Amino acid sequence: MVVAMSGGVDSSVTAALLKEKGYDVIGLTMQLWTAEESGGGHEERTRQCCSQAHVFDAGRVADKLDIPFHVVNFEDEFRRLVVQEFVDEYFSGRTPNPCARCNQRLKFGILLDNALALGADFLATGHYARIERSGAGMYSLCKGHDTGKDQSYFLFTLTQGQLSKVLFPLGELEKQARLAAHYSLPVAEKSESQDICFVPDNNYIRFLEQERGNMEMSGKIVDSTGRIVGNHTGIHKYTVGQRKGLGIAWPHPLYVLGLDAGRREVIVGHRDELYSEGLFASEINWVEEEPREPVDVVCKIRYRHNPVSCRVLPLSGNRAEVRFTTREKSVTPGQAVVFYDGDKVLGGGWIEHRL
Repeated sequence: MVVAMSGGVDSSVTAALLKEKGYDVIGLTMQLWTAEESGGGHEERTRQCCSQAHVFDAGRVADKLDIPFHVVNFEDEFRRLVVQEFVDEYFSGRTPNPCARCNQRLKFGILLDNALALGADFLATGHYARIERSGAGMYSLCKGHDTGKDQSYFLFTLTQGQLSKVLFPLGELEKQARLAAHYSLPVAEKSESQDICFVPDNNYIRFLEQERGNMEMSGKIVDSTGRIVGNHTGIHKYTVGQRKGLGIAWPHPLYVLGLDAGRREVIVGHRDELYSEGLFASEINWVEEEPREPVDVVCKIRYRHNPVSCRVLPLSGNRAEVRFTTREKSVTPGQAVVFYDGDKVLGGGWIEHRL
């Protein structure tokens, strides 16, 4: 059994739980990002889930649990498959979700392959989600019992083959707050990271400009009729639904409706213009069987979004049209739309544009 150990509390508790249950546990940590690349101060850099400090913490936990421990260097793969897309998406007028991409391409792609190559039967992670197996031999991805920490939204890309080789021990728990202390783990008092791991100070604008500082970024702010109402210094500083920071004196509040990368335009308008009838999504993954007809489900269009009723029409080329029962606010290209039936994740994809 390989446990993906990030050096945080959740993955450390996962390793301890499985060791206690009698599994032959091996700790595996991904080295993803050199701290100096992120800028910011020392304190910010050491909070990264992929920093050297976290690799060191994962090693300390492995020593405490007396389990074998290995570090695998995926820095090149991480930059190419996650970080580069993060940068490209922002400068294309989209708002990316790097955590879901990292799960898809690194944790349950390259890392899972490495775990199996070591002879492990399973890869376990500290995600708050559950896997259930039906009588027909299919695997279902479900929400974690601790609804406040449920992370199933970020796992919609998992396939049947991957689910058959993955375990999420924390998904079965209602609460685990005291377990790290119970096992006397050296990370018991460690706080959870809320930032993008390679942008530890959450200053993603600085990071993006550091990556692409030599390109022309300025442009016009226009309303939905094309009328120029202001200027901006880069579309990467804006996202759909944003109201603050527009720098426009106007009789009523203006919101970002969309971003046109080709024209370098930020499109703004009234609050009611933010609402959409639905969306188109690409790279749709159905966790179990793909429906042949439209299905009525609920969906989330961002992680903290309250699920809403919708009808999903599967289209060719792993695409889908989603129609909301009632109009929804701030559909954002680049984010994930994830479909649910109760606690079960049916699938999801990447938002291309609103309807």
